Amino acid sequence: MLLMMPTSTSPRSLVRTAVLCAALGLTSASAYAQSAPFAGMAGVWSGNGTISLEDGSKERIRCKATYAVSGDGAGLNQSLLCASDSYKFELKSDVKARGGELSGSWAETTRGVTGSLEGRATAGKFNVDVSSPAFSAKLILTTTGNKQQVSITSEGQFRGASISLSRS
Repeated sequence: MLLMMPTSTSPRSLVRTAVLCAALGLTSASAYAQSAPFAGMAGVWSGNGTISLEDGSKERIRCKATYAVSGDGAGLNQSLLCASDSYKFELKSDVKARGGELSGSWAETTRGVTGSLEGRATAGKFNVDVSSPAFSAKLILTTTGNKQQVSITSEGQFRGASISLSRS
């Protein structure tokens, strides 16, 4: 997934990047094998959650993710659009899986920020490290049926997010 972030590391920029990374494709149906961790993910997912900032403030966020999965279920192209009352962002990602290992790239297209991601996929759960020169985060995504839970943690101005998604 490609994430574009502003050159500064404002709380909103970090939030956008983290949420975008979360949507990178950390969603997967637990019934699918490690060799095809993205199988069953294709389609549109949407939901909401909250983001937390260093100053302790929280804000509600709404997200819509569209996933395109390769024929073998080991590749994912993702587009994520998220918005709150005060901002919006769009993330794109390209993720590949091999033997349970994930790797790829992301871009936050509205701000021109890019980075890389790597992690592991096991039984419907994705543990991913997302990074760019100005940002890093840990993401955990768990899928059960047509429901996904995304948890993001980071140090700095953006502290985390909790997002629930459902397939349309």
